[in-house]
Amino acid sequence: MFIHFWGVRGSLPKPLNNENVQAKLTAAIARMTPKDLESAESKMKFISSLPDWIYGTYGGNTPCIELRPKSGEVILLDCGTGLRDYAMYGKQPEDRHYTIFLSHLHWDHIQGFPFFGPSFNPAVTIDIYSPFDDVEESLEKQSSTPFFPPNGCWESVKNQCHFHKVEEGVPLELYGMKIECLKMFHPGDSYSYSFQENHKKFIYCTDAELQPSDFDKSIERNFYFQDADVLVLDSQYTNPEAARKVNWGHSSFSRAVEFASIWNVSDLYFFHHEPAYDDKKLDSILSAGINYQKYNAKGSEVKIHMSREGQEIVL
Repeated sequence: MFIHFWGVRGSLPKPLNNENVQAKLTAAIARMTPKDLESAESKMKFISSLPDWIYGTYGGNTPCIELRPKSGEVILLDCGTGLRDYAMYGKQPEDRHYTIFLSHLHWDHIQGFPFFGPSFNPAVTIDIYSPFDDVEESLEKQSSTPFFPPNGCWESVKNQCHFHKVEEGVPLELYGMKIECLKMFHPGDSYSYSFQENHKKFIYCTDAELQPSDFDKSIERNFYFQDADVLVLDSQYTNPEAARKVNWGHSSFSRAVEFASIWNVSDLYFFHHEPAYDDKKLDSILSAGINYQKYNAKGSEVKIHMSREGQEIVL
């Protein structure tokens, strides 16, 4: 499996502003020495030595992940604003066939769909999978007046779209993979997806407020997460913010670390980043997560990452 992150923010997009850019430049200059400017090689060495929050950005697009199984099919997980970037910069399938899995229909997970360029091509086929019954109706409303001009995009794309219902507890065999979904705690419900191929397991679990029962090994459904090679997990909040926002449907980074440790996950990717957090804040959360694991999840070998636009994983 090949995985590419196109959108990692939650709730709404978070573009860099002037203040963010100036803070990065100021921090870089403060670290610079005359020796760092002696040659092109020394300049590049200096740049590559900078902390992640200075060197680049974790990204501001809302959720979209590209997944390609061994068969080469293009699978897109959610349709946040990252979907538009995939359409503009990603590798498009030669057969013009796209497969989309939607976790749920909240705005930040579908807002990129009306701007998905390939959908306007009559030669394109888009298969959309979801546990919800009203996906077609919701996408039609989104792309119609008063949200779009008369004769808006739905009339241009509806014939390319084919809708499929998936059910919790009923595995789907598709493109040589075993695909399963699991309902998570989130207002209006949200579903995680598990993709298994060649003894590797990738789980996409956005918009999930982890509950005590999710950690219970006496509950059979929870073994869905056991031994995942990669778990992309909602880790939107710090602990104090999570305490203030109980029942909002999102988790703290520390709960994510505990959860991944309990279920013997190999690699955990913090995801659905809070839009109020800048890159420096996200960097500090990553460090805090690693330290939390060290002192509170002893014996855990899970590797912790902060999801970043442009990041790629090969399983």
